[in-house]
Amino acid sequence: MKRTLILFAALSVMLGACAFSGEKASSAAASEAAPVGEGVVRPGIEVLRSRGFEGLKGKRVGLVTNPSGIDRSLRSTIDILFEAPGVELVALYGPEHGVRGDAYAGDKVEDTKDPATGVPVYSIYGSTREPSEKMLEGVDVMVYDIQDVGTRSYTFISTLGLVMRACAKKGIEVMVLDRPNPLGGEKVEGNYVEDGYYSFVSEFKIPYVYGLTVGELAMLINEEGLNRGQKGNEPALKCKLTVVPMEGWKRNMTYIDTRLPWVLPSPNIPYPQSAIDYPSAGICGEFNDYLNIGVGYTLPFETFAAEWVDADKLKAKLDSYNIPGVSFRTIHYKPISGPWQGKLLHGVQYSYTDYAKATLTTTQFYVMQAVGELYPEKNPFKISAGRNNMFDLVCGTDYVRIEFGRRQKVQDILSYWMKDVEDFKTLSKKYYLYY
Repeated sequence: MKRTLILFAALSVMLGACAFSGEKASSAAASEAAPVGEGVVRPGIEVLRSRGFEGLKGKRVGLVTNPSGIDRSLRSTIDILFEAPGVELVALYGPEHGVRGDAYAGDKVEDTKDPATGVPVYSIYGSTREPSEKMLEGVDVMVYDIQDVGTRSYTFISTLGLVMRACAKKGIEVMVLDRPNPLGGEKVEGNYVEDGYYSFVSEFKIPYVYGLTVGELAMLINEEGLNRGQKGNEPALKCKLTVVPMEGWKRNMTYIDTRLPWVLPSPNIPYPQSAIDYPSAGICGEFNDYLNIGVGYTLPFETFAAEWVDADKLKAKLDSYNIPGVSFRTIHYKPISGPWQGKLLHGVQYSYTDYAKATLTTTQFYVMQAVGELYPEKNPFKISAGRNNMFDLVCGTDYVRIEFGRRQKVQDILSYWMKDVEDFKTLSKKYYLYY
């Protein structure tokens, strides 16, 4: 399987613009990818186009995407495939936020027609999160093109897994157009999801930060029998899978290194840095009545603040820990939306000063430890007890909540949180497409 995909990924650099034939080609010529130079990355959609849409010609194509599915000229994969010669785009599938990004976080996506192309759009973030047999009628191959963020609780990889299951049932091929992991390919953190804690935010038995591109992850899920449904207890299904790899990407690259434009894959991931911050603060952010993490302000997932926090004391406490690779500054701000709207909050903003040395996910746990030492009455598991279940689902276990909740000390959970990292690194290397 891997040999086939690597052969498919063999580099073929195209110089100048590709000449398309047929009436669909006219408006596509302007967005042809530039030649690949040193350090320049081409995402899967550009590689697919440079190869004349190999694997899609003469087929009826379904597409799972959102606004982040673009080429370097910001042209949507929807429009590229709709105008591709010999390709018949017959259906679009809307995950969270919709194919054109017109649904806000958590809003249901409705069945409709894409106004630009007239292609039917089926919702897979509404009454169902897995395409039904009726939705898949007339589709020969399903294409997936969404910018991932490299964190297990981000729902688009769950959507990918459910689409792969649905297509496996119908014998429909799945083609993943690969994109960079914005965290790079070297960060792996967090324990595996445990039985009883599989959900749409913990779909697979993988670490919280998994260090793979979405194409590599799809291969691992497919070959290792991890695609067992949202509750993790259904038979694993394997689909016919093709990955169109990138050109020019290396594992030590974060998104900024790629020179690609960033289109926010969801409203609270507006910048490449936001993808790095998401696993650093998002677990803590599950507690609505505890700390604001910058969501509702201009720094989503980049702060920890509340009305009752003494910013200077919190910074001093965090500095005393000497946490590798991260620094803190005091910050005071008023969120412009959400439950803290208009309230003056005080706290810290963090920054990674040595990304290689930093452990992203533990940043929030150290903040929670510091807050617990300064304000023991502000125990998140008590003041936001209604969110404990969601915290467990995101963590993939109740161990973190139970053990951390006793004393709010990082040392009580650190070895457990990282216990599966080396095992997963060994497993996942079998599916590397990039080095």
